[in-house]
Amino acid sequence: MSEIDDIVENFTLLDEWDDRYRYVIELGKALPPMPDSDHTDTNKVQGCASQVWLTSAVTGGADGPVLTFKGDSDAHIVRGLVAILIALYSGKPASDIIKTDAIELFDKIGLRENLTPQRSNGVRSMVERIRSEASAALAAA
Repeated sequence: MSEIDDIVENFTLLDEWDDRYRYVIELGKALPPMPDSDHTDTNKVQGCASQVWLTSAVTGGADGPVLTFKGDSDAHIVRGLVAILIALYSGKPASDIIKTDAIELFDKIGLRENLTPQRSNGVRSMVERIRSEASAALAAA
């Protein structure tokens, strides 16, 4: 089972929003640290109320370019949202990244309904950035 499948399964076991909220924070705490040198304006995701940084690395794969992401945020809950997006997208072929709907996943696990509009916009901005990086990788291949 993939890491994202584990996350989805864990969300189904949590009935209360407070428990889900704590789980998102735990996911953020478990996110590998991003070097301070990656906290640059270039890596900053625009459109997020909190500060969010994303980096990507592209490698070749049998199904085209594969992207690996690292991320960080200065807010605990947002760092957890970054961790969920990295679990969903990192290590996947660019073509799969473009087709994968994170908002659908957030609806499925009951997370989106409990996010503030600002955080929902931030998630959309992160997804747009990830998809943009995947599109650029495909164009360069």
